[in-house]
Amino acid sequence: MKNFFPIFVLMLAMFSIQSGASLAKMLFPIVGSIGTTTLRLFFATLILGLFWRPWRTTILRKEIKLLVYYGMSLGFMNFLFYLAIERIPLGIAVAIEFIGPLTLAVMSSKKLLDYLWALLAAIGILLILPIAELSSPIDPVGILFAFGAAICWALYIISGQKAGKHLSAGVVTSYGMLIATICVLPFGIISSGPALLNFSLLPLALGVALFSSAIPYSLEMYALKNMPRKEFGILMSLEPAFAAMSGFFFLHESLNIVQWMAIVLIMVSSVGVSLTQGGSK
Repeated sequence: MKNFFPIFVLMLAMFSIQSGASLAKMLFPIVGSIGTTTLRLFFATLILGLFWRPWRTTILRKEIKLLVYYGMSLGFMNFLFYLAIERIPLGIAVAIEFIGPLTLAVMSSKKLLDYLWALLAAIGILLILPIAELSSPIDPVGILFAFGAAICWALYIISGQKAGKHLSAGVVTSYGMLIATICVLPFGIISSGPALLNFSLLPLALGVALFSSAIPYSLEMYALKNMPRKEFGILMSLEPAFAAMSGFFFLHESLNIVQWMAIVLIMVSSVGVSLTQGGSK
């Protein structure tokens, strides 16, 4: 039971973040994807700030630079991801976004087998792209936004690891979210303007912030500290499936067999990389 609980917590985190993304998509008709991103980051900043109270920690000048890089990558990862899911199904967007950390893992590996996993992921991406008769029409701009989010996710991992060496996870996440909000806020004001101040949106915006940021980040942090890193990586590979199912149940987004095959190939490649990376903690 002790070993099962961190696994359950991680599954709950994945369900939470993808449910939050589905909830966020319901805000798009009202404030748009950029406005939704702004509200999510703003309220997540308030929630995390009140919980972690990062101002009690002294920040050195060299640490500020790391936090800025981390916050910028976090902000634009969310910004581009929400632009993507405005145009393409949630499951496909998450699968493409997974290419970021997957590429990072393969690039840092010297094992030939990892290039096989990368090839599987590439085949999965080719199945998603609307370049063959088998593929269903998918907005190419949405695909580009998802690839942009994938790049930002890789940068988020690199900058987060560097910032985490000097500061606690709570402080890094809180200040990173604040910087992310500052980066995205001007776009939100230009895009949505007074609609951001619509108080009737407050419950939905708080729900998005809680389910997409505050709750899953805290649960993932607990899981990572209480289970082997390899096992954590393998289970995280299930996230595209969680996204596809969340999109189906909450948003009525159905995928065809080829798109499901693409998602499965990307998930298998992610599991394979996690298995060959090594390390127990």
